[in-house]
Amino acid sequence: MIDYILASASPRRRELMNIISDKFEAAVSDADESAINPTGVPPSIYVQQLALLKAASTAKKFLKNKKAIIIAADTIVVLDSKIIGKPKDEADAEKILASLSGREHEVYTGYCIMRIRDAKTTCSSVRTKVKFRGLSDDMIKAYIKTGEPMDKAGAYGIQAKGALLVESIEGDYFNVVGFPVSEIAKTLRNEFDAAVM
Repeated sequence: MIDYILASASPRRRELMNIISDKFEAAVSDADESAINPTGVPPSIYVQQLALLKAASTAKKFLKNKKAIIIAADTIVVLDSKIIGKPKDEADAEKILASLSGREHEVYTGYCIMRIRDAKTTCSSVRTKVKFRGLSDDMIKAYIKTGEPMDKAGAYGIQAKGALLVESIEGDYFNVVGFPVSEIAKTLRNEFDAAVM
């Protein structure tokens, strides 16, 4: 029996991990993400580096558990080749949402799976294109009042009220939520011969 360890504090990732297996432990990674500089690195590689950092940091806590498989993920929003992180405050959230208004951006999630017994590690990333509706100032302000944008890359959550801002997506919806379930499950099956479901 495999012990899945989800290296995340995100309630959204925990919810989605339940689709893969309802038997897992969540452990918060204490990785210093500022140790990785995104400058000059393609977004698809940068998110994998972040996920690897989280997986390695979490793995240290479970080295004695030879049945453990660590799963880590990190998500970024990219507009005009620039990474948009979580807003610093409401004014920043307003600026971010105004910049996304009526435009297409990309969401990248990097994930990393690490098996403790032999240190086998596989990392990959998934990209989804998201097009926003044209947003009025009133819409932006009303959305910020919900508090939803404050802890999310790109200042929106597609799985909740942020869905009202989105015109269309091209690719994996769950990737935009922050955990590309199908790809992670495929990697677990193909690379780690692990049961999912």
